Amino acid sequence: MATPAKKFINNPNDVVTEFIEGLVETYPGLQYLDGLPEVAVISGGGSGHEPAQAGYVGEGMLTAAICGDVFASPPVDSILAGIRAVTGPMGCLLVVTNYTGDRLNFGLAAELAKTEGFKVETVIVGDDCALPPPRGIAGRRGLAGTILVHKVAGAAAAAGLSLEEVAAEAKHASEVVGTMGVALTVCSLPGQATSDRLGPEKMELGLGVHGEPGAAVVDIQPVDVVVSHVLQQILSPETNYVPITRGNSVVLMVNGLGGTPLMELMIAAGKAVPKLQLEFGLAVDRVYTGSFMSSLDMAGFSMSIMKADQSILKRLDAPTKAPSWPVGTDGNRPPAKIPVPLPPFQQNKNEESLGRPQELSQQGQVLEAAIEAAATVVISLKDSLNEWDGKVGDGDCGSTMCRGAKAILEDMKNYYPLNDAAETVNEIGSSIRRVMGGTSGIIYSLLCKAAYAELKANAQSEVTPKNWSDALKSSISAVSKYGGASAGYRTMLDALIPASKVLEEKLSVGEDPVSAFVLSAEAATAGAESTIQMQAQAGRSSYVSAEILASIPDPGAMAAAAWYSATARAVKEQSQGL
Repeated sequence: MATPAKKFINNPNDVVTEFIEGLVETYPGLQYLDGLPEVAVISGGGSGHEPAQAGYVGEGMLTAAICGDVFASPPVDSILAGIRAVTGPMGCLLVVTNYTGDRLNFGLAAELAKTEGFKVETVIVGDDCALPPPRGIAGRRGLAGTILVHKVAGAAAAAGLSLEEVAAEAKHASEVVGTMGVALTVCSLPGQATSDRLGPEKMELGLGVHGEPGAAVVDIQPVDVVVSHVLQQILSPETNYVPITRGNSVVLMVNGLGGTPLMELMIAAGKAVPKLQLEFGLAVDRVYTGSFMSSLDMAGFSMSIMKADQSILKRLDAPTKAPSWPVGTDGNRPPAKIPVPLPPFQQNKNEESLGRPQELSQQGQVLEAAIEAAATVVISLKDSLNEWDGKVGDGDCGSTMCRGAKAILEDMKNYYPLNDAAETVNEIGSSIRRVMGGTSGIIYSLLCKAAYAELKANAQSEVTPKNWSDALKSSISAVSKYGGASAGYRTMLDALIPASKVLEEKLSVGEDPVSAFVLSAEAATAGAESTIQMQAQAGRSSYVSAEILASIPDPGAMAAAAWYSATARAVKEQSQGL
């Protein structure tokens, strides 16, 4: 029986918070705000990649870093709070790694910030060179080359450039850098068992920084052979990932993934430089070796190669106080903790209009039973969802969904106005947005927000089955619009789209609403199970081989089918009791 990996931690749910506490005790300057910069440069993403991204906060690099849970993008509210805290009149640049959850969460936060009057630009970094294009709608992953983009953007902002100029330099830097990773072991997530997909004599080429499967599993090779393969993959003229040709100057970053000794990283760097010079005809102007973007305790490394003109070298050489950039800091220790006042645009809920009613209507009782059933089944599936996701993604689907379900059950006791279906759906979205990071959090937030808008637009004393059907249809449209997925992409929509179609069809021909709901739940389950036969075109599963996918259903689709079916059963039971 698999057991969780050994870790020096307390509660696995608290690792990010406690990591940040230790970080600011180590580098007190990270807590010091002495005025707003000309242009703020903000990045972030899932934790577990330390020192990225928080270790690069400091004058001359990042202005703020938003930390999500382990391997999960930070929620919209956290990103928005960071924008509000550090952005002045000249605006801010968001540097975002190319993962669906990061793009969606940072994208929505940017749009919300713009409605509050902030100037915001976004640069997406996708520097992965391991997997051949195209990769569905997901595109190339954001890897360690992102750190070089951070440095260019931060130095440009410190030099006093405008937001548009800083964004332009960051975008250019993102377009001239390529990265590929290799590993001897898969990382182990806090509180979870480690995947055993790599045997003792095997290594993996091109895997992602979340432990997701890469391009190939091969026999362990000498580092000379590995380095040659990585360099050839990045600089291949056939794929043309980066515009680097013989005679160019480049910067090399050899990045440890968390469990690789510095000795081995130095050996890799020592082999890479002469190969770049002699075999590829490149001038290597800078070499950075160390752990810049890790993957928890993964034994492996990545190499990033960036085309280096004088402008980029000037930005890379510019001074910075970011503690994890290899230039170092000046050692000054400002005051340990200075409180930051809350921004003036906090919006508080109307406590009188929102809250659990003293007495539930018939509709409120049905809604309460449905929500409780849906959340309970999601919690019960935590381990199964994590197990599936560990083979086709990053292994946290069950944990993320479980956090959201528990928050919903807790908030429903006090805050959900269950007699008002539309506002209850909106509150469910608020619960999810508060605790669920990653792609799942933003997708479910979009689902709830779209459903709320549809229900609110057709407000009446009691929500009809057709209203619910229309709300589901609107939710699916919203997720498809912003996430890019549709039927057959191997996502949760492969459960919800069939359910929506059956529900709409049965209601339109006069089928009993409860029976229509139950039949649509059967369609959701069948749709989720059919994902075993699908090649992923969205999310991290799009990086996984068809052979692996062929034995595992999509965890997000299975979760959606489970809560949808539990809701249908609860509604049926309530109707029989009336």
